[in-house]
Amino acid sequence: MNQSTIQPINHSTACCGPVAELSLTSEEADRLAAQFKAMGNPVRLQIVMLLSRYGGQVCVCDIEARFTLSQPTISHHLKILRRAGLIECERRGQWYYYFVNPRAAAALGAVLAQLQPDAGQGEYA
Repeated sequence: MNQSTIQPINHSTACCGPVAELSLTSEEADRLAAQFKAMGNPVRLQIVMLLSRYGGQVCVCDIEARFTLSQPTISHHLKILRRAGLIECERRGQWYYYFVNPRAAAALGAVLAQLQPDAGQGEYA
């Protein structure tokens, strides 16, 4: 991802008052951006919402049954979500069972909560 260096603000030459410090490291920002990017596809968002609704593990066959997409296409979307760390899976015999990674969900929720005007300090997993 794009690595940038954040320069300190010289308040004596700044046009405005002091601003808050960055609440994310570059590494945290890269990871969270990749997770938000993975969620940026409507099918992947629907998959994550489907998994979160059941709160447990959902068989890949049940995920595929909810869409009109081919099995390879669903597998591709699941792979992207797994690489981003948003979901995890467990193999049982010939079937894979998928579930939302609770730490990733909490981290994304904390970022979104920080967007509220009077949000307090948050932590990022």
